[in-house]
Amino acid sequence: MPTFKIQHLTQYQYSQYAQYSANRILLYPIQDAFQKVLSHQLIVSTQPQISIHKDYYGNEVGTFTVIEPHLTLTIDSIVAIQTYPRQKIEDNIPADVQWKQLSNPDIVFRYNELLMMDAFSKSKEVQEVFHAMMDATLTPLMLTQKFNQYVFENFHYVKGITSVDSTTEEIWQHKSGVCQDFAHILLSFLRLARIPARYVSGYICPHQNGMRGEGATHAWVEVYIPEVGWTGVDPTNNCLVNDTHVRLAVGKHYQDCSPVKGTYRGSPEHHLHVSVSVSYEDGLSLQTQADIDYITDRQREQEFQQAQQ
Repeated sequence: MPTFKIQHLTQYQYSQYAQYSANRILLYPIQDAFQKVLSHQLIVSTQPQISIHKDYYGNEVGTFTVIEPHLTLTIDSIVAIQTYPRQKIEDNIPADVQWKQLSNPDIVFRYNELLMMDAFSKSKEVQEVFHAMMDATLTPLMLTQKFNQYVFENFHYVKGITSVDSTTEEIWQHKSGVCQDFAHILLSFLRLARIPARYVSGYICPHQNGMRGEGATHAWVEVYIPEVGWTGVDPTNNCLVNDTHVRLAVGKHYQDCSPVKGTYRGSPEHHLHVSVSVSYEDGLSLQTQADIDYITDRQREQEFQQAQQ
């Protein structure tokens, strides 16, 4: 049962006074049988009142507005969290039985949004790759792991080649990106296979064991497996999710899980600084950070993705 202390700092610096800044934050880790929040400090520089509610996917969401003029806005989240290992999945129900369960109208209706395919999934090239890999003799979990391995082996982990605005088509053409991009490609294959799948944002805290995304924000996928429930798979590292992954939010795609998102009135020129640090029980700390200058973008959608490793 490892315990991690995770600090995520987001700071905006504006070239001129900004005002009427409306913000949405998803910085509240999920609490369930696999992770427990021991403490959480959320400090916003202007000390606004933060309203908290649950969204459509059950995520805890904070919203606040800063009316007065300000040159900087800092959002500092410091959380201590304990995670619990997941039991090994006994994938022994026959594949045809599981596929029949997934095609049950009740399941299809319940997870319809997480089965919806986009135009990218219907493209000729994607369809060809999908049909070459699709194998209904495999269980849904086995097929998921097959797709997971394909993304891991065929896409290069390259920081800076994509952004939060990159489309799945662009990621496919580059065959490169970061964890957010790997997750979106995997989601397309899973939904083509009619396996309910959702995007997950969070952190990976593997204590310097060589995994991509270590000590930073991270993204992966959860699939719905009959008789098991939601199961996490990480295409960036080609593994099943366990107690080194800390979940923040889930959704259909990245936009549903944006840790920090908002708009403001003022000059479009601003600078964003993001840093994420993870401290372990033995005293080791890892930190990543990123700085971005925005010159023409008034609609702010700055997330952890800028610090993803």
